[in-house]
Amino acid sequence: MKNNRGDCRSDLAVVLPSLDPDAKFSGVVSGLAEGGFEHIVIVDDGSDEAHRHWFDQAEAYPQCTVLHHEGNKGKGRALKTAFSYVREQLPALKGVITIDGDGQHLLPDIIQCGNVMLENEDKVVLGCRDFDLPQVPPRSVAGNKFTSTAFRIFFGIHLSDTQTGLRAIPSRYLEEFCAIAGERFEYETNMLLQMKRNGIGFIEQPIETVYDPEDYSSHYNAVKDSWKLAKVMIRFLFSGSGARYVISSVAAFGLDYLIYAGLFTAFGNAKEALFHLLATFLSSVLNFHMNKFWVFQKKGDYGKELLGYYAICIPRTLLSTLAASTLIAALEASTPALAVAVRLVVDIVLFIAAYVLQKKFVFRK
Repeated sequence: MKNNRGDCRSDLAVVLPSLDPDAKFSGVVSGLAEGGFEHIVIVDDGSDEAHRHWFDQAEAYPQCTVLHHEGNKGKGRALKTAFSYVREQLPALKGVITIDGDGQHLLPDIIQCGNVMLENEDKVVLGCRDFDLPQVPPRSVAGNKFTSTAFRIFFGIHLSDTQTGLRAIPSRYLEEFCAIAGERFEYETNMLLQMKRNGIGFIEQPIETVYDPEDYSSHYNAVKDSWKLAKVMIRFLFSGSGARYVISSVAAFGLDYLIYAGLFTAFGNAKEALFHLLATFLSSVLNFHMNKFWVFQKKGDYGKELLGYYAICIPRTLLSTLAASTLIAALEASTPALAVAVRLVVDIVLFIAAYVLQKKFVFRK
């Protein structure tokens, strides 16, 4: 949907959540006000008394509205508070632009993202940094590459900057975004994932890449922050059809165990390998039908999907044994506990991969 008229400085509200701000916050607010933005919604997310004067200074600008949380509730909740305010108190506006208060988002980029959104009112505009520039810290490059790759492989989302806080969002999506799960850091990641699930498109708008080495060094931990994002993505991946997939897999495992144990008990270990093969096959038949009719709820294409399922199932079983054995030997895992841990990690990775492959290729709607 195209709309070539309008100026984001009057048609959109800037949303700025903040906790215990400093002088950079003051510079961001004054820059927005002096840059022509008519609606600036600031959320004080439970800042302490020592930092309240920065919000008092902001309120001196007639363009600024400061909303206060009694205690710290998290960035996700702060964004939702601002979205709700805009929906209820500024219904004539066409959307919002979320920014951070640390000075990383420059005024020309904020304006550009807003104007691009006004020209594409059915799209969310994401201000994306260039992580290939030499000034970007290696830890940030590694973290973003990890999440971008995971987004592409597991969710089919091709996005160069998964952690950007500069987002121009049309008003039509604010109510929907207020209902997205997450109160803290995970909310912004959930927003991107839910956009994919709900068919909301986005536009990547290149922006300046600004880093304060001293501030960045004290706040960013590549391993810790990447693990936080990974947990959010795994939780989202296994919601909906993913949760049903887990149940289907547990049911198949239970049937496999019961058949194997029953045959072994009845006939002894003379044909143990045959019992194992039969139990595995019958449990896979159950797993296929549960995945088709219940997990992914797919009709038709029975023969094609059956072939596709076993094209994943059989290599997965062989790869599980080969990869685990190779890693156990490479790590010299002489203790049973370590060997079991290695095999568990391998099986979890292959378990997730099998779900993604089945969803994208076998039972694709």
